[in-house]
Amino acid sequence: MSHKLHKLAGASLIALLATVASAEAATVVKFWHSFNKGNGEALDKIIAGFEAANPDIDIEAEFIGNYNDIVAKLQAAIPAKRAPDAVILEVTRYGLFADRGVLTDLTPYFDADPLKDDLYDYAREVGIYKGKNYIVPFNSSTPVLYYNSDIFKRAGIEGEPALKTFDDIMAASKTITEKLGSEGISGIAAPGQFARWGLVMANDSELMDPKTNEVLLDSPNTIEAYQWMASLVHKEKVSSPDGVTEEDNGRDAFLAGKVGIMLNSTGNYGGAKKALGDKLETRPMPCNKTCSVPIGGAGIGILSTSEKAVQDAAYKFVSYAASPEANAIWFAETGYLPINRKSAALPVAVEALATQPGIDVAIKQLDFAHGRSRAPVVTWMRTTEYKMWEAMAFGQRDVAETMKDFAAQTRKEAERTGE
Repeated sequence: MSHKLHKLAGASLIALLATVASAEAATVVKFWHSFNKGNGEALDKIIAGFEAANPDIDIEAEFIGNYNDIVAKLQAAIPAKRAPDAVILEVTRYGLFADRGVLTDLTPYFDADPLKDDLYDYAREVGIYKGKNYIVPFNSSTPVLYYNSDIFKRAGIEGEPALKTFDDIMAASKTITEKLGSEGISGIAAPGQFARWGLVMANDSELMDPKTNEVLLDSPNTIEAYQWMASLVHKEKVSSPDGVTEEDNGRDAFLAGKVGIMLNSTGNYGGAKKALGDKLETRPMPCNKTCSVPIGGAGIGILSTSEKAVQDAAYKFVSYAASPEANAIWFAETGYLPINRKSAALPVAVEALATQPGIDVAIKQLDFAHGRSRAPVVTWMRTTEYKMWEAMAFGQRDVAETMKDFAAQTRKEAERTGE
């Protein structure tokens, strides 16, 4: 072998060893999340950007399922010592884990991070529990109203439809079902839990008071909102029962052009736009008795059981995920709200706002968007609400009786857990 070839071989070996050494030295952060399909692809882009800028950190991301799945699997993984290092947690349910010491107090990280001043006030607020930061927001949302303009036209609803009150929505849903039901098209998808919470707020009530944590499940306006929602399925039959037992069924039917109206997270905008194209229209949630919508979505928390070096690496990723560059990509590809004040000025976000009509509806709702209670009992309440909702929607139990019973059980559970 020539001297030149010896030198080339030696250089290649050194480069290979350096690459191996770098890979061995990389800090691995195990990250559980709830995003698949298009949203998962957007997350992959953000992770790739972070790893390119931080080659000494490897984000080992794993799709776990929806928010409920994450809570259940995290509760099982913690005692088994199989918990991740970082995890997506829905904004009303992380208090349970913060109370138990499972989450790292991110306040020292957050206070020293220039990101803090870039976030919108609502985005900063959702991460605070009992005066400390336990999550940093990532995918913030409000529910919005989606409708299929082609279905509306075929049902004879011309021009700008009135969809501002419960009565408006019911009237449109009845017309669609009556005119197009023989084609397998229903008026409205049964509202999922996030939308149900939003409809309660639109009726000037709450499930739990966000400041005092008072249970409001049995307040008159809450009961009235559930009576209207249940009537969509059981009495008026403008919603398919399939969407009650499995929320994604209603969403999927809307995306397939089989439902006229859907009340769902703004995070569904990207998928809905791809599925329906120019047929998709987006409007604010109804203002039945007042204009009020819940802030939803999730943030990223870091487990207290992880080593300090891993926690440090995880926070770098958390901060990057909320940066203008990452947040602009996330907003443009998914429809989730901008959480960073600087995101909307970046080219990818500017293009989305200019070319995707309706992607800004949730932004316009922020003037009347509100955070919700994140007391530990909320996790129990939300899990139990699914069973209560099914019984009411299917006409198996009276709504008022069910909500009063549900309220009593929730108060008892809060008392049992010392809240």
